[in-house]
Amino acid sequence: MNQIADKVAVLMEAMPYLKQYAGKTMVIKYGGNAMINEELKRAVIQDVVMLKLLGIRPVLCHGGGPGINAMLKKLDIPVQFINGLRYTSKEIMEVVEAVLIGQVNSELVGQVNAAGGQAVGLSGISANLFQCTQLSQELGLVGEITQVNPAPVLALLDSGCIPVVAPVGTDGQGTSYNVNGDIAAGKLAGALKAEKLILLTDIAGLCNDVEAGDVISYLNVDDVQALKDQGTISGGMIPKIDCCVQAVEEGVTNVHIIDGRQPHSILYDVFAHEGVGTTVGRQSPSVGVKWR
Repeated sequence: MNQIADKVAVLMEAMPYLKQYAGKTMVIKYGGNAMINEELKRAVIQDVVMLKLLGIRPVLCHGGGPGINAMLKKLDIPVQFINGLRYTSKEIMEVVEAVLIGQVNSELVGQVNAAGGQAVGLSGISANLFQCTQLSQELGLVGEITQVNPAPVLALLDSGCIPVVAPVGTDGQGTSYNVNGDIAAGKLAGALKAEKLILLTDIAGLCNDVEAGDVISYLNVDDVQALKDQGTISGGMIPKIDCCVQAVEEGVTNVHIIDGRQPHSILYDVFAHEGVGTTVGRQSPSVGVKWR
């Protein structure tokens, strides 16, 4: 009886959040360790299916960097980096498409379905979902998203399915582009007018000091440039923060960077009163920033 009482108490505690998010769209960017650790992978898939069962409309956007790197190494394809970014030749782009669309996306779709969801895989090429131009000549087939066509994702959501989206874009003329997964998730969340964008990372959130795990709990977008200037936002965190700012500016209500190394971190973020990780927005002053 005590166990039943505990379960009832949990459900009652979750009720305000269920009311808040019922029928709302959430975009989840899935990458990092959560993609290569089997326990974490199962937890992410279970979380996404649970959100759907609770009346929320989840969209799962994924990366696939480790898989691409492994395949390039296996095929002995040389890789060139320019300012820390991989040059994407036509040969490498073929590998990107094969891994992201043919391997990672189809695997995730199968796992969501096995967990009780109804998933459908898409890439940015599908119905010109992510329309791109070339970001720069020196990076090759790396794309900058200029327009998002949310219609295919909305159609799947309206039919009760869970869209699983690979970050490959197109110019609409037959050329495919490699697209940053975080930026793609942020652009899609904006186009869908999502209630929440969640980015799963390999750290606890945006930190003043990563080694100390000193998390900034709330980041006002007006402070982003100053934090870049002082080095708090640097490296791989730059595109994550940029996509958060972009999503906020395009109307996404809540944007969160959370620790994907913690099992069921998505559910913790959605249903915990205090939240986890870093929230990015413009409603409040930044909380937890250490100015230098």
